[in-house]
Amino acid sequence: MTQIRATYPEIPCLLAVTCIHDLYEAVVVNHPPYPPDPPQVLRAYTAIKEQFQWVCDRTVLIDFTLEEDGFLPLFYGLDSFVDQLADLLPEAEARLLHQLLENADLGTEIGNLYRETSRRYLMTFAVMAATLAAAPLPFATMPALTALQVTLVSLLGRLYGQPLNLSQAGGVLSAIAGGFIAQVVGRELIKFVPGFGSVVAATWAAAYTWALGEGACVYFGDLMGGKKPDPQKIQQTMNQSFKEAKARFKGVL
Repeated sequence: MTQIRATYPEIPCLLAVTCIHDLYEAVVVNHPPYPPDPPQVLRAYTAIKEQFQWVCDRTVLIDFTLEEDGFLPLFYGLDSFVDQLADLLPEAEARLLHQLLENADLGTEIGNLYRETSRRYLMTFAVMAATLAAAPLPFATMPALTALQVTLVSLLGRLYGQPLNLSQAGGVLSAIAGGFIAQVVGRELIKFVPGFGSVVAATWAAAYTWALGEGACVYFGDLMGGKKPDPQKIQQTMNQSFKEAKARFKGVL
C-alpha cells in the first residue's frame, strides 16, 4: 500500500470498515440506527482510522451481511458508502469533460474520453464482483452482487452528469440488463460444479459487471447528448464487452 500510494498519490482511497456486528454485545440482535454509536464499535473504528490515516482519504462504516446472519438491513451503511465514493470521484475531470462538451462538438472523441474515465471504476468493481461470486454457495451472493452493480451504475451516472439515487440506479440496471438474465442464472448454477464452478462464476461475474458498466456508459452518453437511449445499441455494446471481458479475466481471476 505504501508503494501504491507513493506512485499514485492523486488517486483517492476510501477505507471501508466492515464486520462491525462482531463487536455488538450478545443481547443485540439487529443493527442500530446509522451511524452506529455503540462505544466498542466507535473505539475500534477510531483505532483503525488512526492506523490507516496515512493511506486513506476517507473512511466509512459498513456491514454487508447474509440473510441467515439475521441483521437488518442486509447492506448496512450502503447509502453512506455510495455517497463517499461519489464524493471522491475526480470532480476536476468531470468538469473538464462537461466544458469540452459545451464548447465544441467533439462527438465521438468526448464519448471516448468519458468511457476511458469510466473504465477506471469498471476494473475495480469487476474485481470486487469476482471476489463475491467466488463464494461456492449458489445464489447466496446474488443480493450483494446486485447491490454492487447498482452502486456502479449510480457512480457512472454522476460522472456523466446524471445523478441517481440507488432506487433510480436499480431501475437503470434492470432496463439495460434485460438480455443478460440467462448469464446471471447460469453463473450461479455452475457453482454446483465443485472447485471449477466457482472459478468460472468469478470470471463471469467480473465480465458481466464490466459489460453492465459499458452498457451504462452508452445509456448515460445518449442522455447527455440529448438522445433517447437506444436499447439495441446498449445490448450490442454489452454483448461485445462481455465476450472481451471474459477473455480478459479468464486465467487471471
